[in-house]
Amino acid sequence: MTTLESPAQAERPAAQTGTGAPAIALENLSHDYGTRRALDGLSFTVQPGEIFGLLGPNGSGKTTLFRILSTLMMPSGGSARIAGFDVTTEPTRARQSSGIVFQARSLDLKLTVAENLMHQGHLYGLSGALLKQRSQQVLARVGLSDRAGDLVETLSGGQQRRVELAKGLIHSPALLLLDEPSTGLDPGARRDLWQYLRILRDEQGVSVLVTTHLMEEAEHCDRLAILNSGKLVALGAPAELKAQIGGDVVQLETVSPWAAAQLAQKVQQRFSVTTAVVGATVRLEREHGHRFLTDVVEAFPGEIEGVSVARPSLEDVFIQRTGHRFWTDANPDAAGTPTPRKEKH
Repeated sequence: MTTLESPAQAERPAAQTGTGAPAIALENLSHDYGTRRALDGLSFTVQPGEIFGLLGPNGSGKTTLFRILSTLMMPSGGSARIAGFDVTTEPTRARQSSGIVFQARSLDLKLTVAENLMHQGHLYGLSGALLKQRSQQVLARVGLSDRAGDLVETLSGGQQRRVELAKGLIHSPALLLLDEPSTGLDPGARRDLWQYLRILRDEQGVSVLVTTHLMEEAEHCDRLAILNSGKLVALGAPAELKAQIGGDVVQLETVSPWAAAQLAQKVQQRFSVTTAVVGATVRLEREHGHRFLTDVVEAFPGEIEGVSVARPSLEDVFIQRTGHRFWTDANPDAAGTPTPRKEKH
């Protein structure tokens, strides 16, 4: 059996296993599937002790990037480093520095919690008293010390996810990679998960990278990279990205995309504002949006089917950068963002 880490390495606290380099560093990273480009020149860093989110709809490149960082596939171009180690030329060192929690379940349901951790520890060269100590530590960290002897199949979905976290932490990594970690969890279990991640960041200095398509989940991250069709369209803290929108987001609904295009042109000419057409909706940003609604509805009677005004959201950031919605109309509520209040006229 190939081991990934020596016991001496595993004894180090997570925050001390790095090399002083960024937790993750991407430079012009690209990947192609035949003629289709899944990642297109990504460049950004994840700092030590940071919860970093990869936010994007299906097909944005999140899974491809996660697989490259997990050393499951090689990029077509550019570089990706974990704690200073190139995932292509130094994959073993990169794996030693990271723990991985995949979206798909990786637990053996017929084994106990402790047995699952034992097998994971063996993969990293842990055994004996040290492995027992590490298992006890990580189970205490995720609040499952009293379930060590229970079969995994007897645990709830949220508890099983915690065991997955414990497996990823068994070798004291400096970086934890999580792919859609809240999939299948109820709201309470999601809150618990994020509480554990913040504890890891604050008390252990662990860096965390999370892929997600959930807007509300992305709000918990220290910083975000928003992806669309393999490209980086926005990078920064959630509050900073939303602050770049400026003012309120006003949406004017019409009967068709053609009507929206006509209305957008008229609103631009009348009020000297920049508008965007998204489907049958005219979207614009305006200070004191509620006051503006009265003026615009009075100016174009009969052309507006409904209106909404709201503070900027991460979806508004996505729309501003890409010109289209995060989700199609076939899946409007999947992003977990509340629908703005509408006022019919």
